[in-house]
Amino acid sequence: MAKGFFITFEGGEGAGKSTQIQRLARKLRAKKYDVVVTREPGGSPGAEAVRHVLLSGAAEPFGPKMEALLFAAARSDHVEQVIRPAVERGANVLCDRFMDSSRVYQGVTGGLDPAFMQELEAVAINGMVPDLTLILDLDAAEGLRRANARRAAADGPDRFEKETLSIHERRREAFLAIAKAEPERCRVIDAAASADAVEDAITDSVFAALAARLPARQAAPA
Repeated sequence: MAKGFFITFEGGEGAGKSTQIQRLARKLRAKKYDVVVTREPGGSPGAEAVRHVLLSGAAEPFGPKMEALLFAAARSDHVEQVIRPAVERGANVLCDRFMDSSRVYQGVTGGLDPAFMQELEAVAINGMVPDLTLILDLDAAEGLRRANARRAAADGPDRFEKETLSIHERRREAFLAIAKAEPERCRVIDAAASADAVEDAITDSVFAALAARLPARQAAPA
């Protein structure tokens, strides 16, 4: 069976990753692809147990290095329990955040040593590098406005949403720097456009990548 395709969605808060993943999943399933939708932190039972610790801020007092270690432990379980088995059976895996978020959130704005982050990433992903990464790019202030608007009235911002605008702006710049450094893997999508326009841009990028990288599958029949 042909190997599947691993697609990650990255970007700042409120960029629309979750919405666009669901839209892409519907389009792929309509083309008869086997699709697995997942997320980080989380995605597997072990990783979901860590998710609350991270997003609640319970690990924050221990510093960014501890948070990076927890993200890596969750990611390793996620990769081995969900992502790798799905890709090996030929599925298309769509993941809301992955290794680039750790590079940006704990590495760049967390101030952790790049060599430490590279070693931790290598252990956590164990060779499972995304085939395609879609970076949804949006002005940081607009992203926070959207995140606040979608949040339930009773819920406050999570561990990362609550940080200052300048930190969110640095994260946007860091995601764009990753895209520039790895153009073969990354595509930048203008998330300021309408949801339908963003969907169209993502669809074009994904189906072009599928056609180019998996010619034997010939993208699925219409």
